[in-house]
Amino acid sequence: MTTILKLGGSVITDKDSPETVDEAALDRIAATVAAAADDDLVLVHGGGSFGHHHANEYGVSRTRGTHDYEGVVAIHAAMKRLNDAVLDAFHAADVPAVPVHPFSAGFRNAVSDLVLPTGQVRVLVREGFVPVVHGDVIAHEGRGATVVSGDELVVELADHLDADRVGLCSAVPGVYDEDGEVIERIESIEAVEAAVGGSESTDVTGGMAAKVRELLSLSVPAFVFELDDAETFLAGGSPGTRIG
Repeated sequence: MTTILKLGGSVITDKDSPETVDEAALDRIAATVAAAADDDLVLVHGGGSFGHHHANEYGVSRTRGTHDYEGVVAIHAAMKRLNDAVLDAFHAADVPAVPVHPFSAGFRNAVSDLVLPTGQVRVLVREGFVPVVHGDVIAHEGRGATVVSGDELVVELADHLDADRVGLCSAVPGVYDEDGEVIERIESIEAVEAAVGGSESTDVTGGMAAKVRELLSLSVPAFVFELDDAETFLAGGSPGTRIG
């Protein structure tokens, strides 16, 4: 069984403090993954206070591009630093994690479709590794470079790797309704569009609304849950909010 687990930037970093890793949270999720059943696993992580901070500084988002090489380098370098921190935590827990950098592999074409070769990820999984993919800056035909979010990568990987389950480990226990209660299941964006909104911290990828829209496009179940429920998800449970 292939599982894709995304670690939200709000979980593994302090999104309000530039380039600040939440080491305790990162160590917790690494230990949880190490203790989980030995399924085929692909990890994706968001930008948190690393990528988002620099992307906001240079005015780059999923739709706003840049031809400023300094901005491209700054965003990608920040994401590599965060990726290195994630790898270090998983290596300390004896998880065979290896990096996959979207900037070096993927691009958006002229109509903004994401093109991400996934063959290397599939082979790495088959060979016993845990690929760690991350939000990044990416070449964009006609716009220079734009941001690719972790949520987009989750969908792309799930489709091409025939994933069985998808989980988003978030800073909240699920998707909230207008009364602040966790929604058990979401089957359309229209049903929750009044409740979901953008992120309260700097986020150039659209916040919870974007996450829900991306996950609704999947043909397999996806779950949004908090760190405390990661063990339940990896054990096959259905914590938080089910989407789809």
